[in-house]
Amino acid sequence: MTPISGRATALLLLIFIWPVIAAENGGSEDTTKLQFREAPKFYNSPICPSLNWVTAAAAGGGGGLSGRLCFENAVHVAMTLDSAYLRGSMAAIFSVLQHSSCPENIVFHFAAAASADAAASLNHTIAKSFPYLRFGIYRFDDSAVAGLISTSIRAALDCPLNYARNYLADLLPPCVRHVVYLDSDLVLVDDVAKLAATPLHNDAVLAAPEYCNANFSAYFTPTFWSNPSLSLTFANRKACYFNTGVMLIDLRRWRAGDYTTKIVEWMELQKRMRIYELGSLPPFLLVFAGNIAPVDHRWNQHGLGGDNFRGLCRDLHPGPVSLLHWSGKGKPWARLDANRPCPLDVLWAPYDLLQTPYVLES
Repeated sequence: MTPISGRATALLLLIFIWPVIAAENGGSEDTTKLQFREAPKFYNSPICPSLNWVTAAAAGGGGGLSGRLCFENAVHVAMTLDSAYLRGSMAAIFSVLQHSSCPENIVFHFAAAASADAAASLNHTIAKSFPYLRFGIYRFDDSAVAGLISTSIRAALDCPLNYARNYLADLLPPCVRHVVYLDSDLVLVDDVAKLAATPLHNDAVLAAPEYCNANFSAYFTPTFWSNPSLSLTFANRKACYFNTGVMLIDLRRWRAGDYTTKIVEWMELQKRMRIYELGSLPPFLLVFAGNIAPVDHRWNQHGLGGDNFRGLCRDLHPGPVSLLHWSGKGKPWARLDANRPCPLDVLWAPYDLLQTPYVLES
């Protein structure tokens, strides 16, 4: 297995994987009692390539259970799982499978809180609703990263699990080279394989839609911009905002460049002197902005949750849509339950697998 740094080791508890093969939610809802219906099984089209298992040796290590998630021609998708956003996660998974030409070739990797009971409950929920899904759940020890988190403008952004995306290269098996990372407050309306096929030219470590018309400087404090040793970080880089809720990551390049350490170093500096706002996003901008592979904006129609203070309704950006992302304070399931939906929330509703009390009683 690829060695990981001492810092990363301290942040990981046991990586605990349950592969299942062939077989702030915006409200006060007790998500531990939610029940979800079983999603239909989706089948590959005739043109899909065979999914051949890669041996641990051929994959460069990572034997045991993790080796069972190593397949040639697979599309790997990573997400986080927690009780607060579980309803959104279930909808996101459902949307990925429904719009895939080769759904049986998708392997999901879920980072979850380190509690064994919580992980077991999440595993049961996923396996029950998606009995044919190939997936692994990885227990993420958030105790160390919690000490690196600075308060942001919204409490939900301070959840340690939001930072699990920083450690995917350590959590996932070494056989996984390219992974599509997805937030839990989105749905796809296009084939995820198209996103996974994005070229990562010029040694780019990740790909994401860029938004160069956004006010990039607003993500960092006056302290940052007034300090030449800090502001020169972006010298000779056409740094633009990108949203970390949808990314394609080359994990081998990430490991080779030790990018987890680079991100953590910025978080450590932030604890000593406040240089940015808005949670887990700015460290990614500091490390990668201006050096990422481009992705069409259709793959992240973000901001549908409104701003981070009020969560007001927003319209779609101009252009085609492949992915709808309710980033921001407002979540569609909470607004639908409160009978105060935004117009675009009805586009999320068909993917909601929650069983209503009426269905449960009948």
